[in-house]
Amino acid sequence: MIKIKTADEIMKMRKTCALASQTLDYLESKIEIGMSTEDINTLCHEYIISHGAYPSPLNYHGFPKSVCTSLNEVICHGIPSAKDIIKDGDILNIDVTCFLDGYHGDTNRTFLIGNVKPEVQKLVQVTYEAMIKGIKEVAPGKYLGDIGAAIEEYAHQNSFTVVHEYCGHGIGTEFHEDPQVLHFGRRGTGPQMREGMIFTIEPMINLGQRFCKVLKDEWTVVTKDKKPSAQFEHTVLVTSSGYEILTLSGKGY
Repeated sequence: MIKIKTADEIMKMRKTCALASQTLDYLESKIEIGMSTEDINTLCHEYIISHGAYPSPLNYHGFPKSVCTSLNEVICHGIPSAKDIIKDGDILNIDVTCFLDGYHGDTNRTFLIGNVKPEVQKLVQVTYEAMIKGIKEVAPGKYLGDIGAAIEEYAHQNSFTVVHEYCGHGIGTEFHEDPQVLHFGRRGTGPQMREGMIFTIEPMINLGQRFCKVLKDEWTVVTKDKKPSAQFEHTVLVTSSGYEILTLSGKGY
């Protein structure tokens, strides 16, 4: 069942989402070539705990770390490791979710590390722009399919593909709630958006084919063709006239 948030719940969601975006801003300032994704995990965990919150991924269905770190061909759910060293030319997605005062806030960004190939830079830029195009479809009375259609159309216009197996989701007192928010599809389909709904929009866009596989750790999702994948995510509130991005960065993105 899709939950409509009350004014009090929306206020609490604003707070936890603000902390999630602040955490990403903090991590962005700390990323360096030569550090490990385990270093990112430690920084993330300590920052969230120091702000009176809890990192939602930690122990969620057995996930062993406090943040997801996805390098290059990893689409999502990458597990931080001391063995995964950040190198010049990499792209790194950091996916942060905070649990504060009983509510979850979820956001992620893909970062360019040093001298990234132009075609991969374009992939990252188009993925961000695709997310924004999806967000701009949000308004009461419109359909969730409008979001997916806008994202898929833009990705295909730029000769990239959209991952189908993973999607955005409702969020609040639960990390993952209804509805599912697909990043592909047809306009005018799916549930209608209503004021007070809160969900994530988080397209995963591939440089090569859209197909993926899960590694033996049962979490890490990679592209089958081993080509790079990028992702961006915001938590979004449906307002009376459109939308509000709850995880908007202090830097304006």
